[in-house]
Amino acid sequence: MDQPKRRDKAATRAKLLDAARLRFARQGYDGTGVREIAADAGVDPALVFRYFGSKERLHEEAVRVEIPAGLTDDPARPLTHITDALLHDVVFAERFAGEHPLVAMLRSAGHPAARDQLRTQICEGYLPGFAERMSGENPALRAEMVGALLLGMGVMRSLLGSPALGDASFEETSALVARLVTALSS
Repeated sequence: MDQPKRRDKAATRAKLLDAARLRFARQGYDGTGVREIAADAGVDPALVFRYFGSKERLHEEAVRVEIPAGLTDDPARPLTHITDALLHDVVFAERFAGEHPLVAMLRSAGHPAARDQLRTQICEGYLPGFAERMSGENPALRAEMVGALLLGMGVMRSLLGSPALGDASFEETSALVARLVTALSS
């Protein structure tokens, strides 16, 4: 007698995340349905709720731009090292099935929960660590300007496909960003 096929929970969860990343990147939050994601992953839609609880929580996990943990914890770490890490992860991030993770977040920014997630991740995630390293007046504003610089570069490179930034190497871009960040930090 054949034994029932066992489901690999980790593999199913990963397939759902992959399908969600692609759908959210291409269609945004409001344009994507749970049934579509499940169909793309080849599973029953009920598994989305079993593994993630809701479409909103699936979206939250699927489009998170991974910022290295503890990036700003060490006060001795130079600001340029932090911006290099963020430049790599935000601007030069690996694409998922041809789509940059930042694009998925931006396409979903019209949805209040998605917008709150993006703001929380950026404004409460790494910007306070930037502000702590800024000398002079209004460090929070200057830290947000660094964040805007990096996000804007990510949009220019990934969404708009700007030719010069798209062709520039990480090293070349890093050197120029370091000059800008140094000017803003003092």
